[in-house]
Amino acid sequence: MISVAADSLDGVAGSLVTGLRARGHEVTAHGALNEAETDDWAWAGEAAARDVAEGRAEQAIVCCWTGTGASIAANKVPGVRAALCADAYTAKGARTWNDANVLALSLRLTSEPLLEEILDAWFAAAPSTAEDDLANISHVDAIR
Repeated sequence: MISVAADSLDGVAGSLVTGLRARGHEVTAHGALNEAETDDWAWAGEAAARDVAEGRAEQAIVCCWTGTGASIAANKVPGVRAALCADAYTAKGARTWNDANVLALSLRLTSEPLLEEILDAWFAAAPSTAEDDLANISHVDAIR
């Protein structure tokens, strides 16, 4: 299960859900992607992040115009490590070195081809098992 949130239907917001389903993922939609919810970035980002933190979703993808607000909101939820990724290399690194469980995207800057590259990299990467990477993740989780 992947939780997805967007604060508007601009850019890749609509195709993101369709694309995830085409990849075989079940999707829970929040914000502008769900008519029953508020479409404000702080609420939508938090809802998707809480799905991850509370075990209803394995990962989440949060979107807003720049991706920054959605990332900040998601990172306020304990247990969430959201990474704002503008390219495939950053997405791969976020999953590998940071064990990121929430991908944040800019609706303004993410094109359809770029979205596919980012998602390919995100889903292909696995969290590192290297001792130093695990120590960093443990430290980040302990920061309050």
